[in-house]
Amino acid sequence: MIDPGELTRRLASRLSEVFGHDTEITELVRLTGGANSETWSFVASIEGSTRRLILRRQPGDPNGPLGMTRESRVIAAAERAGVAVPKLVDCAGADSTLGAQYLICEHIEGETIPRKLLRDERFAQARIGMATQLGRTLAQIHSIPTDSVPELRTVPAGGVEDLRQRYLELDTPSAVTEIALAWLAGHQPEPVAEAVVHGDFRNGNLIVDETGLVAVIDWELAHIGDPREDLGWLLVKCWRFGTEPEVGGFGSIDELLDGYAEAAGHRPDVDAVRWWQLYRTVWWSIGCAQMVARHLSGKERSVELATIGRRVCEQEHDVLLLLGYPAGPESPAASEPDEPDLHGRPTAAELVEAVGEFLRDSVVPGPDREMGFKARVAANALAIVERELTIGSDQRQASRERFEALGFRSETELALAVRAGEIDAADTAMMSAVRASVTDRLAVANPRYLSQ
Repeated sequence: MIDPGELTRRLASRLSEVFGHDTEITELVRLTGGANSETWSFVASIEGSTRRLILRRQPGDPNGPLGMTRESRVIAAAERAGVAVPKLVDCAGADSTLGAQYLICEHIEGETIPRKLLRDERFAQARIGMATQLGRTLAQIHSIPTDSVPELRTVPAGGVEDLRQRYLELDTPSAVTEIALAWLAGHQPEPVAEAVVHGDFRNGNLIVDETGLVAVIDWELAHIGDPREDLGWLLVKCWRFGTEPEVGGFGSIDELLDGYAEAAGHRPDVDAVRWWQLYRTVWWSIGCAQMVARHLSGKERSVELATIGRRVCEQEHDVLLLLGYPAGPESPAASEPDEPDLHGRPTAAELVEAVGEFLRDSVVPGPDREMGFKARVAANALAIVERELTIGSDQRQASRERFEALGFRSETELALAVRAGEIDAADTAMMSAVRASVTDRLAVANPRYLSQ
């Protein structure tokens, strides 16, 4: 990450050129969130007036995911189509003054943090009609003329093979992914006309105030494709953040599609939208695995990326729910920890617990927001380790037994058998074993997710 003092200097230099007057930069703060890019808030003072601005800076691959100069053109096209977006101020590629590709836009008053949007009384009125409003907004996005953004890549409609290729490149066989890919390939919906797809339209990429949606942000995954993909992604369970309503925690799928039909003049087929919901759940599972691969390879060592790897089982759980395989009524019971012998007390689990408590109680509340965020992630990682130390041994034994009963030495071997067509992807005994293993993984990684 660039030094904040150096970034302040570079911002002042660049924005002095943009505004044509000497510009002073103050209140530069990095905002939390975002595993692939940096987001900063700051104030620019120009000849006695001030403007609060937002900087998104993306070190690394100048062409991926979309490239911020291209992203800025998509945002401009969206604005012309009537979509509420932040006003652009400046953008540049990787060889910029800021040392990386970046995009600067006006700050918009409102909230993006999903848990606040879904729980705070302040947004109670906005939540009432939000699902319908999101449907109308997606219809507006999909009305953007595709020829106005020729730089966008086209993703083949229902691109199961593209998804499969991303998965195979990981070289980490997954029984759930193999099962889901087989189902997706066998149930592809009829194609529809291609449209501009936002690609990441979900709770977290929406700015909301007390009246409702005020802006759509983070267009870096925009592409040309099946417009129903955006609708399916909005329904993915993890974006409900523990609440019940399907549409980002805001409302029902009927409300969403009613809003879409109101603006677009046609109502998307609900079964096709559900297909895309499953597709994007698998897509996100693979995405989580790709992020942890960056950490494990040494390309980008990060506690956040490492911990995201344990979120794969959340998406596996959601895939199985969509395919009709709920978790059992009871989570695995924790076994008693081993009696302390050679190493005495505290046990390994107790030591991990103590460090986690220190991070949560002493580091997270500190004045450094970025360090507090990382400390919270680290504390969550330690909680995973603690649970695995406590119940992991019993789980591993149970896993071996259930897959050996099916004639396989491991879940990995089973996954390869599904890929090769050696076992039916809907085999009842196999699905029961896979379901149990996913439940075990989730009991360690995030047991609360089982009840959400």
